[in-house]
Amino acid sequence: MRKIINETNRKAWTGVAVVALGLLASSWTLAQSSAEAYPNRPVKIMVGYGPGGTGDLTVRLVAQKLVEKTGQAFVVDNRPSAGGIVASQVAQQAKPDGYTLNFIAAGNFAMTPSLFKSLPFDPIKDFEMVSLIGTFGFALAVDSQSSITDTRGLIADAKVNPGKLFIGTIAVGSAQYLAAEVFRSMAGIEATIVPYKTSDDVVRALRTGDVQAIFETLAPVIPHAKAGTMRVLGVTEAQRFPSLPNVPTIAESGLPNYEISGWNGIAVPARTPRDVIVKLNAEINAAVVQPDIRQKFLALGVIARGNTPEQMTALLKKDIAWWRDVMEKAKIAKQ
Repeated sequence: MRKIINETNRKAWTGVAVVALGLLASSWTLAQSSAEAYPNRPVKIMVGYGPGGTGDLTVRLVAQKLVEKTGQAFVVDNRPSAGGIVASQVAQQAKPDGYTLNFIAAGNFAMTPSLFKSLPFDPIKDFEMVSLIGTFGFALAVDSQSSITDTRGLIADAKVNPGKLFIGTIAVGSAQYLAAEVFRSMAGIEATIVPYKTSDDVVRALRTGDVQAIFETLAPVIPHAKAGTMRVLGVTEAQRFPSLPNVPTIAESGLPNYEISGWNGIAVPARTPRDVIVKLNAEINAAVVQPDIRQKFLALGVIARGNTPEQMTALLKKDIAWWRDVMEKAKIAKQ
């Protein structure tokens, strides 16, 4: 009897093992097929900024390369809002299947946790990082008709005329907005920061005299600087930008130790299949090393650069902590 029972148990466990192996094989096949088939329909890219800005232009360039490689549409969906929150919330709530991507930036992912009292999502827990696509700095600029010729002069004038300096940037929570906030704090000046929806609005406000200075990405500034309609006082990064070799950094022209840099990248909702993330990462990294992309990015004031999902996650965590410290030291109140 014991022999019969043992034999029965052996057969039962053998059956279970066969089923389990079959399920594993089936899962492996599905995983392989999902990666191989992806994408087999249009992919949406949520962008928290308006059309025409540096972020929008860079992600469209990468999207075009993805279209050429995969044969599927990569559709940019602009949802401008403070901190890019609306676009990120749409992405967070989307099905985690790789068909809704989230364009992220230092401004709307690394800075917002310290700038806003609450967020409808957690940048780390609710998203998986895919890849960096570029890094960049910002320009501090005035109209060409302004009497201000350098950063030191802007600070001096703001101190002589407290409260009369208006600085334009794009939305609250953007890297430009934070660059202006940190500048105001470190310079010890009374100034009003005026947020606009798009980069075009920011440039227009400077040209019409609604603001006396702006912090903006280099893309919309460089053409005006070369045309002589705008004067760039300084760039926010630690080094001068290659396309503007005669423009000093803000740190070397009036505000020592000032340094702000930004980055753009791609994320997906948490629980997106790993094989889809790996495939997306490979395609994005292949796109950003292409010579035409590098040249077009450079014209926008961006250094094309990719990385791994793990490196992207580490960068985000490091920058969240760094910005928390910066904002606490600058005494920037949460919105």
